[in-house]
Amino acid sequence: MRGSGVEEERICLAEDSGARRGEMKYVLVTGGVVSGLGKGVTASSIGVVLKACGLRITSIKIDPYLNTDAGTMSPFEHGEVFVLDDGGEVDLDLGNYERFLDIKLTRDNNITTGKIYQSVIDKERKGEYLGKTVQVVPHITNAIQEWIERVAMIPVDGKEGPADVCVIELGGTIGDIESMPFIEALGQFSYRVGPGNFCLVHVSLVPVLNVVGEQKTKPTQHSVRGLRGLGLTPNILACRSTKELEDNVKEKLSQFCHVPATNIVTLYDVSNIWRIPLLLRDQKAHEAILKVLNLEKVESITREPKLEEWVARATTFDTLQDTVRIAMVGKYTGLSDSYLSVLKALLHASVDCRRKLVVDWVASTDLEDSTAIEAPDAYKAAWNLLKGADGVLVPGGFGDRGVQGKILAAKYAREKNVPYLGICLGMQIAVVEFARHVMNLTDANSTEFDPNAKTPCVIFMPEGSKTHMGATMRLGSRRTFFKVADCKSAKLYGNVPYVDERHRHRYEVNPDMVAEFENAGLQFVGKDDTGRRMEIIEIPNHRYFVGAQFHPEFKSRPSRPSPLFVGLIAAASGQLDRVLTDCRNGYVVPPPIPVLSNGSYTPAVHQNGHPKKLANGLSNGTYYVNGNGVHA
Repeated sequence: MRGSGVEEERICLAEDSGARRGEMKYVLVTGGVVSGLGKGVTASSIGVVLKACGLRITSIKIDPYLNTDAGTMSPFEHGEVFVLDDGGEVDLDLGNYERFLDIKLTRDNNITTGKIYQSVIDKERKGEYLGKTVQVVPHITNAIQEWIERVAMIPVDGKEGPADVCVIELGGTIGDIESMPFIEALGQFSYRVGPGNFCLVHVSLVPVLNVVGEQKTKPTQHSVRGLRGLGLTPNILACRSTKELEDNVKEKLSQFCHVPATNIVTLYDVSNIWRIPLLLRDQKAHEAILKVLNLEKVESITREPKLEEWVARATTFDTLQDTVRIAMVGKYTGLSDSYLSVLKALLHASVDCRRKLVVDWVASTDLEDSTAIEAPDAYKAAWNLLKGADGVLVPGGFGDRGVQGKILAAKYAREKNVPYLGICLGMQIAVVEFARHVMNLTDANSTEFDPNAKTPCVIFMPEGSKTHMGATMRLGSRRTFFKVADCKSAKLYGNVPYVDERHRHRYEVNPDMVAEFENAGLQFVGKDDTGRRMEIIEIPNHRYFVGAQFHPEFKSRPSRPSPLFVGLIAAASGQLDRVLTDCRNGYVVPPPIPVLSNGSYTPAVHQNGHPKKLANGLSNGTYYVNGNGVHA
């Protein structure tokens, strides 16, 4: 009897612990009507608001394409490839999740059709299905559900134990044929986890016709009808529109979509991306989500999200007056999402330095001599943008198109003492430029562009693969050790002995030429643990000439901007000396926030390079400097 009592007590304790811990809650974000509505930002903002209520959040992005990952996809086709600490090459929305929620995700947080089918086929080849006929239902749908449950339990915020809520974004638009297995799986999953553990937020479009000036609900009605026909019922509607939804429009949506009016929120156009969580808070979206998830009465969860930092940042951004112009010299300037993390890192650094960011897009091909003959107006416009910039940034890239233009941009920045930051390829072309024009090695080149280069100052890494492209680069978080204590980079990072940054490259500086470069005045201030892989370069007597083999933009956060980007913006706005003096623990101490007004802010519009059509038919368009990465 005594033993039985102990056992009963143990069971009661376990049940009590489980009740306190609670079951995993899931918030699914889907999109309807058209793509590009901002599901990723909406999902991230939902996570921010729930986190501000005291919950721990993790995120999953589902991409219905057949690629195993985003690593081999063109930036023109899919935007940038975001790189995680574990080397995962994933969708750019995971970058939004990391920046908004300040978490570190894994490659498994990005689910693709390719990954799911590959895992099921591998199991079939091993005989794990015991002779069964392997089908989309139940094998693929079960694999999707098991993947979600497994990944949701992985802690991503540096704390022990699983998160409280997993926010899942389903890529694409409801009705897409490639997403059907995921829709079916998620319908089963909502039943599997049970009521109170699953909340569906549907992001849809409520357009305003210019002729009538009336908000139209029919597209959203059709989208919700299609969603319900596939077995999913939305709990909350997040409606994208140019202005706030009128009350009669909300009532109409509520009646025809079977969603309470209190659960319909408007995501209308705002001045900057940091206002989206504030929109959700002001419309009580968090209360609606907490109610659906049966969390509204949990004592440890606050009903008023603590978003003071977001309010201060958004207001500060809207009141910035002094501009800093950065020339972005790249080959993918026709689509700003190709450099989304770079843009966000520039934005974080500019707000930190109290400057309004203006990005001048310069197509690197337009700087080349051949363009002076073929398109003289584009050539002149590109050089005028470069010469009018306060700083120059050359981001990463692959292939030889536009490389000569990037070399000319690095040469201009070096010779004219203009602040320069080169990332990955941007560092490598700075090395090539230095070899050609300072060391007089006119035939210096990278073997990426000339495999038979007589002076190969950038070479293919020994461990790389020349036959397979996917996941064969040097990827993920790697350690860089500072070799020069008083260099600008080390000071910006807070004089720490080493930093861990994310990499994505196949080529590296030729270690056999390092001594020759250093004798000529180019410092390799950061190296890997072996001392043979060059990570950071600097020119000591230059205002700010820094190149990094890694991608510092991937770890930049609104509250902790990347030190190298802060250095660029500070140098470009005449603040570098103060910043180097004020660095604390690897991050900059910004000047005091001025008294802020609530005045309106109209973002400036700047021509994104020249309108000459690119090979794929894209023009360079226009970039609106509003922090949203909006590109028309």
